[in-house]
Amino acid sequence: MGEVDPAFIQAVEHRPKLAIIEAEGIPLIDLSVLSSNESSNPSSTEPLVAEIGEACKNWGFFQVINHGVPLEKREKLELASREFFAQSTEEKSKVKRDEVNVLGYYDTERTKNVRDWKEVFDLTVKDPTVIPASHEPDDKELRKLVNRWPEYPSELREAFEDYAKAMEKLSYKLLELISLSLGLPEDRLGGFFDDHTSFIRLNHYPPCPIPHLALGVGRHKDSGALTILAQDDVGGLEVKRKIDGEWICVKPTPNAYIINVGTIIQVWSNERYESVEHRVMVNSTKERFSMPFFFNPDHNVMVEPLEELTTAQNPAKYKAYNWGKFMADRKRSNFKKLDVENIQICHFRIKLDESS
Repeated sequence: MGEVDPAFIQAVEHRPKLAIIEAEGIPLIDLSVLSSNESSNPSSTEPLVAEIGEACKNWGFFQVINHGVPLEKREKLELASREFFAQSTEEKSKVKRDEVNVLGYYDTERTKNVRDWKEVFDLTVKDPTVIPASHEPDDKELRKLVNRWPEYPSELREAFEDYAKAMEKLSYKLLELISLSLGLPEDRLGGFFDDHTSFIRLNHYPPCPIPHLALGVGRHKDSGALTILAQDDVGGLEVKRKIDGEWICVKPTPNAYIINVGTIIQVWSNERYESVEHRVMVNSTKERFSMPFFFNPDHNVMVEPLEELTTAQNPAKYKAYNWGKFMADRKRSNFKKLDVENIQICHFRIKLDESS
């Protein structure tokens, strides 16, 4: 492909290591009890709740099997995704996203102000989705995001809508389990998602001639509540292990989903659970496809530590922030390189002297 755009080059300290460490430790959790006759009996789900809690606390990531999502729903959307990305850039650009409507095709996304080696196609689950018109606190105007549907493949829309319903169902199940693992009623968190702003991203990572210098996605934490990732058999996802900061490769498990605790749950749990950094390696010979479902609350939700999880001895570690405004602020960096760091939850963390 000739000269590589320097915008793709990671700083030396963030470049991928070519020696890969595979993660044996990322928990693989069986959800089959949820579809059994015993699911209504709390004692039958207690071991599962405990497993989920340990995974959230120790890793911030886990995989699930026997999750109830029909394989054919996943395969239909994966096939449609491959067909869409196989088209010419000219065809794909007919549904290109912009600053007014951030849904659609895009191939120049940045993470931490460095360009990612990928192309994406974003689709919202609730079509249309209502979000703030800008990140400015005093701007009360709202706008609607509407999906852009390509002419080809024609089956993409139906495949997406069927898959999105299955992802919503799984997300609510996981949310209930996480709520129980925090010692809360299972329906404690569901009310934040009545008019949720969730979306699905179709990712394509082409072969990369400089896999030692670039990343498919640079290091980051997901800013929503939960991410449910379907990845192909090529792999490339790396998770930063909490105990030693080592980057660990998550080996693909057939028909499993990788679950990632987002920073909203970190805040709600007052850091009992922590979102962890992850990134995506690129491959010099193989293309890779993945489909993350980002489960995000209503735009008007004020995110703050849950009252039940704060005490005088363990006060709230974060100030409240509005999810819609937070999301609008972060989207700005997708279209231009900012001179400042993208907004993070650390900007809302209460310093010790502020809480005393």
